[in-house]
Amino acid sequence: MTATTPARRVLLAAPRGYCAGVDRAVIAVEKALEQYGSPIYVRHEIVHNKYVVQTLERKGAIFVEETAEVPEGSIVMFSAHGVAPVVHQEAADRRLATIDATCPLVTKVHKEAVRFANEDYDILLIGHDGHEEVIGTSGEAPEYITLVDGPKDVANIKVRDESKVVWLSQTTLSVDETMETVDKLKEKFPQLISPPSDDICYATQNRQIAVKQMSDQADLVIVVGSKNSSNSIRLVEVALGAGARDARLVDFASEIDEAWLEGVSTVGLTSGASVPEVLVEDVLEWLGKRGFEDVEIVKAAEESIIFSLPKELRRDLRAEAAELSKQQSGPTE
Repeated sequence: MTATTPARRVLLAAPRGYCAGVDRAVIAVEKALEQYGSPIYVRHEIVHNKYVVQTLERKGAIFVEETAEVPEGSIVMFSAHGVAPVVHQEAADRRLATIDATCPLVTKVHKEAVRFANEDYDILLIGHDGHEEVIGTSGEAPEYITLVDGPKDVANIKVRDESKVVWLSQTTLSVDETMETVDKLKEKFPQLISPPSDDICYATQNRQIAVKQMSDQADLVIVVGSKNSSNSIRLVEVALGAGARDARLVDFASEIDEAWLEGVSTVGLTSGASVPEVLVEDVLEWLGKRGFEDVEIVKAAEESIIFSLPKELRRDLRAEAAELSKQQSGPTE
């Protein structure tokens, strides 16, 4: 008598992939290229996804690390992660026309930082050191903001007045880890104030909830996302914490190792908030060819949020850039 082979299936997370902020930023680059032609310069990756960046580069976008790399008289777009005020000033000093594609949810955190700094609070910013979003938020009020990179940092934090302390957070963190940090901060600073609304973005939370719902049934969870995508990395961590036997992060289906499927009957599949659906479809096709044809949807939430495109796309930025460049060069003899 032979043992029956367990049915192979895929648990497909919903929601997954693009959030409203990423969708807005990617469309903004495409619209700018249509409206103004190539090149459109983008400071840092518009979103943290290799495929998206490569696709936009082929269409004529040029990604740079620093504002100084953008030729004077050009158009530069700021990424969805947001930038510090000093970057806006750098662009103004170089007479660049700018398009700000910062996610509105990140902008909300920036405004909270400015407000609490104006009220003379010490601001404890929970986030990952060196992440672009953290750099941008910190730049709004550097003299008031202290970075807290997880629970391990709490013991060494000092504030001026324990009755005037507030916490804010990077929008793409793990909800559980953030609240663990907040709990430790509250132990140390009992009068700690929370932000007026949740800083961790709705899409990050929804994707983590969906992963939690399927992970205890999954032998392997595959997260489609790039290695520099904070929210994608968090999904791997959440999957392992919620009971998945194994969890892996891949940019493309071609990166999946067939050895990962050994002894696996159920694969959980999701994607980070900056990942286009075509990459998930490629993974489904790859799995289907290896017997994982039964796909079940694990639905955690409905998402209907849409953000309007940056207002700068309603202006003639090429003309503005030319005028700014002309102003810098001054009158000719």
